[in-house]
Amino acid sequence: MRAIIQTAYGAPEQVLTLAEVEPPTPARGEVLIRTRATTVNTPDWVTVTGTPWALRLRFGLTRPPSPIRGADIAGVVEAVGAGVTDLQPFDAVFGSAWTNTLATPGTYCELAVARDIQLIRKPDALSFEEAASAVTSGLTAMIGLYQVAKVQPGQRVLINGASGGVGTFAVQMAKAMGGHVTAVCSARNEVLVRSLGADAVIDYNREDFTQGDARYDVILDNVMNHPPGRTARALAPGGLFMPNSVGNSGGWFAGLPRMARAWAMGLTGTRVGFITCVLSRENLTALAELLVSGGIRVVIDRTVPLEQAAEAVAYMLTHRARGQIAISVG
Repeated sequence: MRAIIQTAYGAPEQVLTLAEVEPPTPARGEVLIRTRATTVNTPDWVTVTGTPWALRLRFGLTRPPSPIRGADIAGVVEAVGAGVTDLQPFDAVFGSAWTNTLATPGTYCELAVARDIQLIRKPDALSFEEAASAVTSGLTAMIGLYQVAKVQPGQRVLINGASGGVGTFAVQMAKAMGGHVTAVCSARNEVLVRSLGADAVIDYNREDFTQGDARYDVILDNVMNHPPGRTARALAPGGLFMPNSVGNSGGWFAGLPRMARAWAMGLTGTRVGFITCVLSRENLTALAELLVSGGIRVVIDRTVPLEQAAEAVAYMLTHRARGQIAISVG
């Protein structure tokens, strides 16, 4: 089968290449999927570039244990492993092939395996590209706003990085929950975020929200371009700060020290909520319901063929994508 393989850490165009590899075989509790679409997420570019460098101590000093990147997937069931009873060949499904070890091959390939507990049937109303693009970003926004923050009507919600993958979902969800939404993005994306429901827009090139007078009940920070202490000053009394980024810089630790400082702030009185993207059927079903009947749409910046996966990862590294970057496989 065709797959995009990673040969080392580095620039995507230099370390990601198209190759022929042996297809995987589903083990017990796994499903073999003929990939129709996948997407690019932060863990993909982090693993391709090997930054923060400290993560290489866990995932491999010279390259990750599996050469195939990608986690989110939408496709058609090809075969099922032992113990799988609720999915069968020819079912259209979506979900994630993510594992914590990076030892399992990913989804930048024609055939991929995923655990059945991380898959559900794809709603007919969603294209394969929309379904695949919704998984990690959509679940992150949904879990953050619905389960961690539990946004209430009338609360003031600020989304930093509002035009990105998580941000485009978060603006819509916070608005659907009755929040007053302030979107932080560049001026070129103002029309987009307002179309998603943003009540106010801050152009980060002209205004620093951490220095303004406005206070927010919830801040979802998908960029972490300010020290956590400064961001927390923009919180209303009792407000919640949700850090959700390793930052855009490289080096040994990149944004990890800021995440650590945010965690420490939670021990000294600031309300800090961290988002764990739980890839369960329950969460996927709730997300699908929001997408199909809740008026939440998937914003896709561009869709590229599998052969251009390296360019797609490189584009995400520019941090200028509006919404998702989808990869069409079949």
